[in-house]
Amino acid sequence: MEMKERILQKSEELFKRFGIRSVTMDEISYQLGISKKTLYQSFADKEEIVHAVFDSIMNDNKSKCMSDKSMADNAIHEVFLAFDHVMQMFSEMNPAILFDLHKYHPGVYVKFNAYKWEFLYTVIKENLERGIKEELYRPEIHIEIMTRYRIESSMLPFNTDVFPQSKKDLAGVEREIMEHFLYGLATQKGTKLIQKYKQERLKQQ
Repeated sequence: MEMKERILQKSEELFKRFGIRSVTMDEISYQLGISKKTLYQSFADKEEIVHAVFDSIMNDNKSKCMSDKSMADNAIHEVFLAFDHVMQMFSEMNPAILFDLHKYHPGVYVKFNAYKWEFLYTVIKENLERGIKEELYRPEIHIEIMTRYRIESSMLPFNTDVFPQSKKDLAGVEREIMEHFLYGLATQKGTKLIQKYKQERLKQQ
């Protein structure tokens, strides 16, 4: 199990840095300093590694989202807590990763889509409902439309045809999109909280 964990950690690191397609089994074994025989004793092929890596990423994100929800003082605080994790992840991620997943690993992409439209959909929808109850989001917003919009807008930075700068600053593009989304939802009370949490993070830099 220790060897499997080492392989998954190194594979995730390489996928995030270089994309999935360009990382071969040879490269994984070389980076770990192990033989290909040892690698294949743990995983049958690259497809199995990709499945395991994305299962781990999605499960980790689910745990963090639920933790953020329980720890957050309010709906906007929840978004900022979640975004702290996103920024850390995106700061080390190659935007080609989703394109590679869709084109070369469709089975894993199906699981990723289920994660988006089942888990993330529920988290975002409940956050919008919470924000309206707390009078931080405008009561007239269309929750279904905004939930779907947020899911898809969060994927936009991975489209380098739309945002070529995301090749160098994936996290920065996502930050701009997230802030635009939040300000569009917010009441005056909510806007003050957004500015408060932004200032707190600037001081930490």
